[in-house]
Amino acid sequence: MSVRNLEVLFHPRSIALIGASKQPRSVGAVLAHNLLSAGFDGPVMPVNPHEVAIAGVLTYASIEALPLVPDLAVVATPPASLPRIVAELGARGTRAVVVITAGFGELGEQGRRLQQAMLDAAKPHTLRLVGPNCLGIMVPGHGLNASFAQAQALPGDLAFVSQSGAVLTSVLDWATARRIGFSHMSRSAAWRMSTSATCSTIWRPTVTPERFSSTSRP
Repeated sequence: MSVRNLEVLFHPRSIALIGASKQPRSVGAVLAHNLLSAGFDGPVMPVNPHEVAIAGVLTYASIEALPLVPDLAVVATPPASLPRIVAELGARGTRAVVVITAGFGELGEQGRRLQQAMLDAAKPHTLRLVGPNCLGIMVPGHGLNASFAQAQALPGDLAFVSQSGAVLTSVLDWATARRIGFSHMSRSAAWRMSTSATCSTIWRPTVTPERFSSTSRP
């Protein structure tokens, strides 16, 4: 199993948010808030052709218009746009993409074809893909909250990965109330690495709050 681009996925130097929004309570708005308020020490570049700025940050009309190549892109746009967006990001030199968007393999054959088209678009660029249909990722020690979770994880030494977004958010709420922190948190419907003809799914352990106790605080 390749670990190519895992470092840039979890420790990017620059981030683009494709599908950033001002609409209250929308996924694009929550993602923008989380990315901009987590303390990330690098440029966060919202992409939205219909807005001048979001949360006081200048937006860009397209991926092509970005002033620099984002290490990581977070995408929350309609499913049909994903193959094109992934191809554009790969061509610009982006090395990791978190796909928040749902509406792929879970919706049947048409969705599976669309998901495969997205993977095929990533393959020539060896892009690391997280998603689709995922909550996102959090690396509190790096100031990275590329998720639409309502709570911000505290920094700590425990990494937590769950196949279930409901489990992840439940653990996050449970841990935050007890001041328990995490080095990494991720919910992923599929972790995929497009480096060869076969795109492999990475092992995804699921952990429940009962596995922890309040004595495990960092």
